[in-house]
Amino acid sequence: MKKMGSFRCSGPKMFSFLLICVTLWSHLSGSSGASSSRRPNIVLILTDDLDVAIGGLKILSVSSRVFFPQFVASPLCCPSRASILTGKYPHNHHVINNTLDGNCSSKAWQKSEEPHTFPALLKASAGYQTFFAGKYLNQYGHSEAGGVEHIPPGWSYWVGLDKNSKYYNYTLSVNGKAQKHGADYSKDYLTDLLANMSLDFLQYKTSYQPFFMMVSTPAPHSPWTAAPQYQKRFNNTKAPRDPNFNVHGKDKHWLIRQAKTPMSNSSIRFLDDAFRGRWQTLLSVDDLVEKIVKRLEVRGELNNTYIFFTSDNGYHTGQFSLPVDKRQLYEFDIRVPLMVRGPNIKPNQTSQMLVANVDLGPTILDIAGYNVNKTQMDGMSFLPIMMNGSSWRTDILVEYEGEGRNKSDPACPLLGPGVSECFPDCVCEDSYNNTYACVRTIARSSNLQYCEFDDNEVFVEVYNVTADPYQLTNIAKTIDKEVLEKMNHRLMMLQSCSAQSCRTPGVYDPRYKFDPRQMFTSHSWRLSRLRQTVK
Repeated sequence: MKKMGSFRCSGPKMFSFLLICVTLWSHLSGSSGASSSRRPNIVLILTDDLDVAIGGLKILSVSSRVFFPQFVASPLCCPSRASILTGKYPHNHHVINNTLDGNCSSKAWQKSEEPHTFPALLKASAGYQTFFAGKYLNQYGHSEAGGVEHIPPGWSYWVGLDKNSKYYNYTLSVNGKAQKHGADYSKDYLTDLLANMSLDFLQYKTSYQPFFMMVSTPAPHSPWTAAPQYQKRFNNTKAPRDPNFNVHGKDKHWLIRQAKTPMSNSSIRFLDDAFRGRWQTLLSVDDLVEKIVKRLEVRGELNNTYIFFTSDNGYHTGQFSLPVDKRQLYEFDIRVPLMVRGPNIKPNQTSQMLVANVDLGPTILDIAGYNVNKTQMDGMSFLPIMMNGSSWRTDILVEYEGEGRNKSDPACPLLGPGVSECFPDCVCEDSYNNTYACVRTIARSSNLQYCEFDDNEVFVEVYNVTADPYQLTNIAKTIDKEVLEKMNHRLMMLQSCSAQSCRTPGVYDPRYKFDPRQMFTSHSWRLSRLRQTVK
C-alpha cells in the first residue's frame, strides 16, 4: 500500500508530523510568537473533503503520528474555507453555503472579509511573501464576482482555480489572467500541476523575506479522477462497515430518518466506488506533499518551516444510510485531520485539547509574530497555549444552514420541494430545515455533542461520544435536564458571539458560571419549546 512519504517515521529529518485535535508544541524561547533571528516560513496544505472517521488517512504511514479530532466550523466547503481564511464562525463571516447568493466569494465577501483574512495580514503587516495555488472558494471566478481577473488581497503570487474542484478541463487564474487546461495528464492533472507550481515558487522566491504558501488540492473531492498510474489501486477496497454503516437513524432529524435502510445494492456499489476513487486521488496528494518537503529540505529551509496539513470538511459513505456527501452534524462530517510539523515540535506527542479550523488563522499569525488581539477573529492561537500551559477552551461551535430546491427534483418527483442532493435512489442529503447549530465539548469530564435544529419542532440531538463514538443513540430525552438547559444556554451564547466572546468558558470549564436570568430574550422562545420537546 502506498505511503505518504512526507509523513513516514523512517525519514526523521522530514517527518516529525503530529496529527492533532491540538498540536503539542515544545517550548520556544522568548515571546508567545515563534521568535528567532530568522522568522519562520509557513506552508498550509488544504485538501478537499478529507475525513478522519471513515479511514481517509489509512493510506498514510501512521507509525510516527497520533490521531486526534480537529473540528470544522461548518461541514461544507465554502463556509469552512471562509472560516479558515477569516478565523471566524459562519455567523460572523456570513458565508452560508456554496452559492453566490450564499455569499461564497461574492462581492459582499470581497468587500467585507477578504481584506481582513490572515494571508492579507501576513503580507501587509507581517512582511511575508505569499503564494496560493488551487481551489479557493467554490464561486471564485464567477462573472458576477469579478471573474478570474479578481485577485484576493494578500497574495504576492496567485494561482486560483475557477469554481469547484476538478482534475482536468479547468481554468486557472494566474495572477489575474485566465489559463485554460485540457485533459493531458502530463500537462493538466491539477494535483500534479499544483505541486510543480509550488516547487517553482520555492525555487524562484526571494530569500530576503519569510514566505507563506497555501496549496489547496482538489482531492479527494468528486469527480474522483485518479492519475493514470493510480487508477487500478485499491480495487478490492470497500468503504468501512462501521456500526453506523447502513443503519437507520431512527432517533435523528427527519432528514436522516428518510434515508432508505437497508440501502440498495446499487447505492452500495456507488459509495464503494466513490471510496476507492477518493483514496486513489489522495495518492497524488501524497506525491505533492513529499515533493514540497523534499524541496524545502534541499534548500535548507525545512527546519525553519511550519507545515500544516488539513481539510475543509469530512465526508460520509453509507453512514446512517446516507450514500455520499458531507453537511451533517456527525463526527464523520465535522472532524478533519490536522497535522503540523515545524521548529521545535517533537514527534509522538499527544493532547486532547479541542482545536477548530477557526484557530488556524490566529495560530499562523502568531507564528509570524503578528498580534492576534488586533484582529476580530473568533478563533485562538494554540501556539502560546502550548508554550505557557494556560487553560484552553472546552467547546466550539458548529453551524450549518441547509439548502433545498424551490421545485421538486424531476428525478424524484414524490419528494416535493425543499430538499436537495437527492442521489442515488432519491435519498436526500440536504433540505431547507437541515439548519442546525451544535456545541461540541471535549473536557476531562465530558465528550459531548449538543445540537439544535432550526425547524418547526426545534429538534435536538445529544451524543455522549465517549460511550457512543458512532453516535447511534440520541440521548436528548434522557440526559439530565439541568445539563440540557446549560447546553442550550451555551449554544445561544456561541451563536451570538464575536471575537473574544467566542472564547469564554464552556459548560464543562471550571470557570463557567450559569445564570438563567442572562438568557437572551431574543432566543427565549427556543428554551421554552426545547423543554416541551424533550419531555
